[in-house]
Amino acid sequence: MKNILKNIEGDRAMWAIVTIMAILSFMPVYSASTNLVYGTNIGTPFYYLFKHVVLLFLGFLIIYGVHKIPFRYFSGGSVIMLPLVIVLLIYTLAQGTTIGGSNASRWIEIPFIGVGFQTSTLAILVLMVYVSRYLARKKEVEITFKESIWQLWLPIAIILALILPANFSTTAIAFLMILMLAFIGGYPIKYLLAIVGLGVAFLAIFVITAKAFPGFLPNRVDTWISRVENFSNPSAEEGYQVEKAKIAIATGGLQGRGPGKSIQKNFLPQSSSDFIFAIIVEEYGLLGALLVMLMYFILLFRIVIAAKKARSIFATLIIIGVGLPIIFQAMINMAVAVNLFPVTGQTLPLISSGGTSIWMTCFAIGIILSVTAEKEIDLDLANEDNPLNVLHEAIG
Repeated sequence: MKNILKNIEGDRAMWAIVTIMAILSFMPVYSASTNLVYGTNIGTPFYYLFKHVVLLFLGFLIIYGVHKIPFRYFSGGSVIMLPLVIVLLIYTLAQGTTIGGSNASRWIEIPFIGVGFQTSTLAILVLMVYVSRYLARKKEVEITFKESIWQLWLPIAIILALILPANFSTTAIAFLMILMLAFIGGYPIKYLLAIVGLGVAFLAIFVITAKAFPGFLPNRVDTWISRVENFSNPSAEEGYQVEKAKIAIATGGLQGRGPGKSIQKNFLPQSSSDFIFAIIVEEYGLLGALLVMLMYFILLFRIVIAAKKARSIFATLIIIGVGLPIIFQAMINMAVAVNLFPVTGQTLPLISSGGTSIWMTCFAIGIILSVTAEKEIDLDLANEDNPLNVLHEAIG
């Protein structure tokens, strides 16, 4: 154990909180997996727990491996990865499969191990690093709209356009996170407003085209519209899921029914992933819910601290770019469970079952830990006009 701890670098508090969250996920996943057993007649709850533990173990190997890589390498790596993720997204649109009963072709199956890989999560992570790289490189020069369209927004538009047909929620979250990162990185507000306008116009054209020519391109436009229309309709499929989640939360009380004693897990189709927060509240009550939210709050706090202590503008931006989406995704997942948002299909990071979500979250955490492990002093901090100092003041 001492040898392992010696080789662990970076923010020890972040290591601890991520480990605790992973361990605390074992019981909810084990309990909520019973409906998968009855629904598919495959394995036992222990089988799904074992699978979850293996995926988490591989995830922690990813954290360890990534945090040993100097974070500056991720800058050039994002440029190299952009063409690869575009190819993967095109392949997914053409050959994607359904995983876990979902009707969206968002996954490609990894050969031999039978695990689905959601290519959009990798693409978003690469995009956030790429945007951080661009903003950091432009920190001392004036950004022109025409130049930024080609170098920044065109790659973003291509990737988001490839994700959009099968996954609107991920596209929308990624777009919002990129806008937030660009704002923090000093991208001119007037240009951001223009980008928002172009994005809304593109979405409107896509929806109108999909409705006018249903067979033109595989898409889920009808599903998006029905989810919004049926947001508060208990008789709809999405409304049914939310109603069961609300029942689970309402019956949880202060201390919950107890570990493994959830009733609604037998009725929620995605009880171990999209709606695991509702199962946690039913079994562990308000205290369990507050514990989960506290974990994410502490993780957010450590992300902010790491961003504030970073020694270069790229380090600060990459921490914000890959760290805040984890918290935002968790907030959306919990908001869906309590019927504040329509069903989005977003999992609860580090707690829900699933392969790609766990691995990409671990990759993002590994990047943050790589930055916090950096020991070099950036002499650029000596410059009083360094934009990093201004950014630190804005954060803190």
